Amino acid sequence: MTERVRISFTPSGREVRVPPGVAVFDAASWNGIAIDSTCGGHGTCRKCRVRVTGGAIPVSAMDERAFTAEELAGGWRLACLARARADVAVDVPPLATRPKAATVGVGRQVILRPAVQKRAVRLTEPTLTDQRSDLERLLAELDDLELTVDLHALRALPKALRDNDFAVTAVIVDNRLVDVEPGDTAGCRYGIAFDLGTTTVVATLLDLSTGTPAAVRSMLNKQQPFGADVITRISATMLDPAALGRLTGLARDTLAELTAEVCAEAAVDPLTVYEIALAGNATMTQLALGIDPEPLGVAPFVMATRAMPEVLAADLGVPVHPRARAYVHPALGAYVGGDIIAGMLAAGMDRDRRLRLFVDVGTNCEIVLGDGRRLLATAAPAGPAFEGAAIRCGMRATDGAIEVVKITGEDVLLQVIGDAEPAGLCGSGLVDAVAALVDVGLLDASGRLAERADAARRLPGLAQRVCLIGAERVFVLHWAGEPGDLTGAVYLSQRDVRELQFAKAAIATGWRLLVEELGVTVGDIQQVLLAGSFGSYLSPASAVRIGLVPDISVLRIVSAGNVAGEGAKMTLLSRRERAEVSTLLEEVRYVELSDRRDFNDRFIEQLAFP
Repeated sequence: MTERVRISFTPSGREVRVPPGVAVFDAASWNGIAIDSTCGGHGTCRKCRVRVTGGAIPVSAMDERAFTAEELAGGWRLACLARARADVAVDVPPLATRPKAATVGVGRQVILRPAVQKRAVRLTEPTLTDQRSDLERLLAELDDLELTVDLHALRALPKALRDNDFAVTAVIVDNRLVDVEPGDTAGCRYGIAFDLGTTTVVATLLDLSTGTPAAVRSMLNKQQPFGADVITRISATMLDPAALGRLTGLARDTLAELTAEVCAEAAVDPLTVYEIALAGNATMTQLALGIDPEPLGVAPFVMATRAMPEVLAADLGVPVHPRARAYVHPALGAYVGGDIIAGMLAAGMDRDRRLRLFVDVGTNCEIVLGDGRRLLATAAPAGPAFEGAAIRCGMRATDGAIEVVKITGEDVLLQVIGDAEPAGLCGSGLVDAVAALVDVGLLDASGRLAERADAARRLPGLAQRVCLIGAERVFVLHWAGEPGDLTGAVYLSQRDVRELQFAKAAIATGWRLLVEELGVTVGDIQQVLLAGSFGSYLSPASAVRIGLVPDISVLRIVSAGNVAGEGAKMTLLSRRERAEVSTLLEEVRYVELSDRRDFNDRFIEQLAFP
């Protein structure tokens, strides 16, 4: 049984786990491994050449056109068409070109046009007959730009000119001169894209000259001690006036530590990072900036602002260039934040004319439905079950977590992260376990777990796994000791099933109401995008089986990966994409669920398993 495949990349030494069938190019892109490409993953540019050094990937028709018979025999494949259906090892050649376009998002190609520019210039030295000021002299060389000037740059200018024979590099961010560096440093400019999640924060260091990732790191948000979700963190600030300062400090510590890690990994001087982009939900963003989040947590759920004023990286505690700018993704509403706007950008929700459903599964589940002309968004309170919280044996997706569950005949087959001894159950494993038990008839449509006697009649080999802990019925997934001994066992409880039912009912109610609001039918949906880190590992078949997503072909359910981080990368790489964010904000209409009189009735209708 293989429900996750491992792709080992050389020379980076990085190993990633992805659902079977994911293209090698996508797996590399999601994890910050640069593979040359200009066609957006359609196999036409033939630049994404990689060599399979372990395992096997079938030869495609396009491979036969791109490679000789000897190269094919040697394992050469086009990464965008090479789909890993079993564990493989792949060697990635170094970039042969400095691309003017970068492929990011969900098969999106971005024209490389960052806000950060560097211009190397050699100025004529002043004389008694040419007494123009240093700044006038510099701006005359940059007369194609209409620049404003930071005081920091003006302070650096006189010494930089005279110490370097008037050869300097102007550093420009969004038509603002932020620094003047000695000599020619035009080829050295970086940015960092942050996905500021409630649970996990991801940082991607980007070379803005080439559009390629230089390093990627992630870590748990240091705010975790204040609660697992945004509501508990908002509540903390309401109960303790000092909590806001502590939460802000922890957010900044997280960003600063990740900055140090990605710069160290790529051997990049943090002072050459001139811009950052941050995509986070409204609460995480306001906390990071020290803005009181209390109005977000109480009706009518009001943000301080949809779009932030000019922000410096220093305002977020990020230790990079002192005048580096921070592009903070704007939010649509209190519960559809900048991370979702970034995800919509990466997914091209306003460009694709197919009817598509975008679902970012998490404690607060954001849902977008659109056909490229009309876009509706909402948020559903799914609760913490998908994060492994409120689950008796729940845990995060770390080593020892059961991530895949299959029941074949009367055998329970498990896949565990890190190939370790099972220690608990993460979100994807929870969904799999419930779907499998529904399939074999040990969970009925109402979510009731069968009694042992009933299980013995249906599937005698599984009956021993149906046990009681106190008065609660459980199904044992893994025995730590002898079968029948519950000490250390990992199990699914009746209450766990109820937690998942509540979560999936909230999400299903959300997307069904959007379908009605848009005036379409569920059958009209042509693609479902499962976004976020959890969505990437959720089994489409299991999601359909429990009614979490529409009942469409699993081939049309796509694991979109970390689209919030991808959107943040896009806004760093292209001013055009940044302008697209503003357009998205105007095009999307938010649908509030909490004030709908029919929500509770619709929610109850969705509790049952199909």
